[in-house]
This record gives sequence, C-alpha cells and structure tokens, in this order.
Amino acid sequence: MSHNDLTSAEPAGRPKPRVAVLFGGRSSEHAVSCVTAAGVLGAINKDKYDVIPIGIAKSGQWVLAGGDTAQWSLAGKALPEVAPSEQTVTLAEIGGEHQLIVAAPNEVPQELGTVDVVFPLLHGPFGEDGTIQGLLELSDTRYVGAGVLASAVGMDKHFMKVVFESAGLHVGPYVAVTDRQWQKDPEAVRKQVDRLGFPVFVKPARAGSSMGISKVDSLEGLDAAIEEARRHDLKLVIEAGIVGREIECAVLEGRGTDAPRTSLPGEISVAGGGHEFYDFNAKYVEDDAASLSCPAAIPDEAIARVRELAAAAFDAVGAEGLSRVDFFYTPDGDLIINEINTMPGFTPKSMYPQMWAKSGLGYADLIDELIHLALNRKTGLR
Repeated sequence: MSHNDLTSAEPAGRPKPRVAVLFGGRSSEHAVSCVTAAGVLGAINKDKYDVIPIGIAKSGQWVLAGGDTAQWSLAGKALPEVAPSEQTVTLAEIGGEHQLIVAAPNEVPQELGTVDVVFPLLHGPFGEDGTIQGLLELSDTRYVGAGVLASAVGMDKHFMKVVFESAGLHVGPYVAVTDRQWQKDPEAVRKQVDRLGFPVFVKPARAGSSMGISKVDSLEGLDAAIEEARRHDLKLVIEAGIVGREIECAVLEGRGTDAPRTSLPGEISVAGGGHEFYDFNAKYVEDDAASLSCPAAIPDEAIARVRELAAAAFDAVGAEGLSRVDFFYTPDGDLIINEINTMPGFTPKSMYPQMWAKSGLGYADLIDELIHLALNRKTGLR
C-alpha cells in the first residue's frame, strides 16, 4: 500500500493540501478530543500538509488553537480545554473555495485561506454524532471519517443495536430507556432490567469514552446508576453483563471500490487501579492500567471471524474512513458485538492506532491514509 501519492482530488497550484484539525467540542468528551488532537498534531506530516489547528470551546465557539501538543495532553496537569476567544473562526465558501475566516468585534474579518479537508477529532454529541458532518456537508467540504447517518447511528447505542440486529449480527440482551419512560413509569423500567439479570451495565445512549457508565450488581443500585448516566444523556441503554473476553478490531475504509480493511484483532487487559471495566482513567490517564495484546490470543478461526464481522458492522452502518468494532468472545467461542465507534480514541496509545501499528501501518501513515481517503471522497449523496 502506498501512502505517499497525491491524488487528482488534491488542489493544483498550491504546494500542499491544507488540513484543518478540529477538536474540543461541546460534549463531556471535550478533554479526550483535545488529547486525541495532541497525538495527531504531533504526528501529521507537516512537510506534506499545511495544518491549521481549530479548537471548539465548550460554548461551541470555533477558535484558532495553538499547535503546541503539550498544551492539549494529559501530562501531569488538569484536563485540557479549549478556551473561548474574542476571535471566532468560521468556514465559508468564497469564490468557489472553502475559506477559513477569522472575525472579531469591531474588526474587519480576515481570510486564513482555503481548506481542502477537515479532520474532525471530535468525540461524543455535537461532533461524532453527525452534527459536524452535516455542517461540513452543507459547506461542501471534504472531511475525514463517517458521514451524517453512519455517525448518528454509531453514536446512538440503541439504534446501533437495531441496525446490527437487522444485519444478522449477534447482539447481547439490552433495554433502551427514554426520558419519558423513566419519568412516567420507573417501576416498569426496573422490572425490565430485572428480567435481564444482574450484573448489568447502565450507559448513556449517546456518550463515549466510558462517560457515565456504571456496573450494577443488584436492583438496589440501579436508580443511582440511572441518574448518573442521565447526567450525560437522558436516553439510556442498559445491557446484560456478558461473560467473555473483550476483543477489538480496527477497520479502515478501502480505496475506491475495495472492501474495508481490518487490523489484527486486539484484546484489552485491565489490571491495576481497581478498575472493574475499561473506564476513562484506564483509557487515558493511568499508563499501566490497561494493556493491549495484538493479535489477541484466540484461535486463528476466531481471528478471521472477528475481522469478517468487523467489516460487516462497518458496512451495516454505512461507515467511511475509520471505525473500531468491539466484541465479546464467550467461553463457548461465540462472538457478540458490543459496539462500533466511528471516531475512536486516536492518541498514539489508543487501541485503534495500536492495532494498526501491530498490523503494519504506523501512526503517521495511518493519518496520511485517512486524509487521502477524505480527499478522494466527494461530499453529498454517495
């Protein structure tokens, strides 16, 4: 696979394509997005791309962000955050080109130049859920990753499961709980969950990075777990606990009409720190809390099946660019799909790039390939 060839979709007359790296955002995963941006900004080939870091403050304001990766890392300080600014960045079409504009009160707006592709490193609502993708589609701007529908389906754990079931993928027992159901008849919800059996995992339906997730071992702890999840999302998914090993697989869109590419599957081991599951601290904060074995120590036929099912899940939601697909591998050899993440954690220590590195595609080359795919994919209906 060649990762160095420029394509006909890239603009002529300018030495290198301009990539706007977009991060931060309005969701509870703001800090995770900043950490992801630190990884990408540190690895992207600046000899090949003109890189413009753009942060989105928690208020939703777009601002010019510093390119110093230490500013956005978790290295021994408070969680990173994009600060508001007097200057606001907007994306507009001027003269048939997509331009970044910087505006401030009582000042003449300034043009920063054209944008060839946006790399939206946004996690959670208002970024990973189809909203930013819709904005970029409306502005006819190419971007990395899944489109509007795939992003929305991949963000909503309820509808994700509905789509997987319709595609013939094995989904574990679950209950979806809306705000209206919990407000109107909480006892009916408790009875539904009780029929699942304990333990269960209570999750916000549209949050990621293990935000607001609780493991509940009995009915007595259910209400508190539901209220904790509702702080992140008023719609919930409550899943039956599954005895099995957690196996992940990274998927990368194929070029042209090629099928999706899959990495060697990996297995996460959570050890130390008292983590009952792969939570936020284990993922991003504590260096020794989790480890990845890749390829996972499962039979060759199971590895082949994981890769086949991961590609099927990618196609089922209509994903593009990249996704990470997570499974449970049960003691009897069954594979139960847990979820798809259309913008997975993308720091150098995150599982998605680690699995590709173990499969022969390094971090910088992976970034390059994703930009290549975006530059060669049109916007609009496709």
